[in-house]
Amino acid sequence: MRPGGSRGWLLRLVIAFAFAQGAVSMARPAVSYRALALGADEGAIGVIAGVYALLPLFAAVPLGRRTDHGRCAPLLPAGAALVAGGCAFSGTTGSLAATAAWSGVMGLGHLAFVIGAQSIVARQSAPSEQDRNFGHFTIGASLGQLVGPVAAGALIGAPDMAGTSAGALLAAAAVAAVSFLPLWRIEHRTPRRPRAERGERVPVHRILRTRGVPAGIFVSLAVLSATDILTAYLPVVGEHRGIAPSVIGLLLSLRAAATIACRLVMTPMLRLLGRAALLTSTCLLSALLCAAVALPLPVGALAGVLALLGFCLGVGQPLSMTTVVRAAPDGARSTALALRLTGNRLGQVAAPAAAGLVAGVSGVVAPFVLLGALLLVASGLGLRRGRTSAGQDRAEAAEAAGAAGVTGAAGAVGAVGPAARAEPVDRPESADR
Repeated sequence: MRPGGSRGWLLRLVIAFAFAQGAVSMARPAVSYRALALGADEGAIGVIAGVYALLPLFAAVPLGRRTDHGRCAPLLPAGAALVAGGCAFSGTTGSLAATAAWSGVMGLGHLAFVIGAQSIVARQSAPSEQDRNFGHFTIGASLGQLVGPVAAGALIGAPDMAGTSAGALLAAAAVAAVSFLPLWRIEHRTPRRPRAERGERVPVHRILRTRGVPAGIFVSLAVLSATDILTAYLPVVGEHRGIAPSVIGLLLSLRAAATIACRLVMTPMLRLLGRAALLTSTCLLSALLCAAVALPLPVGALAGVLALLGFCLGVGQPLSMTTVVRAAPDGARSTALALRLTGNRLGQVAAPAAAGLVAGVSGVVAPFVLLGALLLVASGLGLRRGRTSAGQDRAEAAEAAGAAGVTGAAGAVGAVGPAARAEPVDRPESADR
């Protein structure tokens, strides 16, 4: 089946991703509360949050290589199984070290699921559908982030913080198991190509030197670090300010709801502002709003800040996926997406560790100031990328038009010459490479 056909697969993928992400979003604050109940301080919370990303940091590129030359779908149930196991065992262990280790297993499962899912979207989306399909795909993540924290907040409470957080983690494992159901035949099957026809692997250093890939990776890293530290440290802020876990769960879900709203109106915003201006302005506003979280705001004002922050953060992930996939060399798009996820996980290791360090020295609100600085750098990269990409996009459009004029009717059947280089998806026959 050629890219751009029926999108029933996309709806089922969004549903599966919503359950998998919901389990993770439910488990992350639950892990923080359980660690607090087991005696962890702010620094230990940062270490545990970093371990979540440690195993994925080393596994992303090998998984991406495998997906470039094979099927994507097997990564989805494998990832869901690891998420479910990590949640369940995090809720049954009684030590901080084991909690951190099972949090790492959960992170590995989430990574496998996301690599497989993003690669399916890239392969099965026509060029003109890419922004829309990646935006809809990330709605699944936002739905999970909307429901997960509310469910965790409803289940966790004093005086038995250790017991209720364990129950929330077991419930998260059950939610992750539901994500298996929509995955049946979600990938379009095509004949497997002989190994001799697959071409040589594109070296990682060449992918990283491709214009647009580093900027897309850093923007994604900054945006995900902001979301991750909000999820991990807002419960700690709530503990310091006397905000109940149920209210913290509602605040995190409010941020996720605003992100969903952003992605639903992504297409008109792109038409109005353009990709570069939209990415730059939202990163800049996110930097200011992250710094505002550090202020001693009342709950109502904090809710407004988090709603605006969620809306602005909703832009970065889908547009960074589009940037990386379009910039990546042919035959290395899954690897490029894996490198983007490696950057994400590097941020999830470094940012919580740095957050734990500054929180231990300067207080629990300091990590949000650090996030503001990171997003400020991302906005600068988005502006620079916008200046260099405008001429490139015009050149590619002119080349595509020239190729269409030369090839005539053949250009309507399949991409030829320079136009093929602009396609952000693999050719139909390469879906099982």
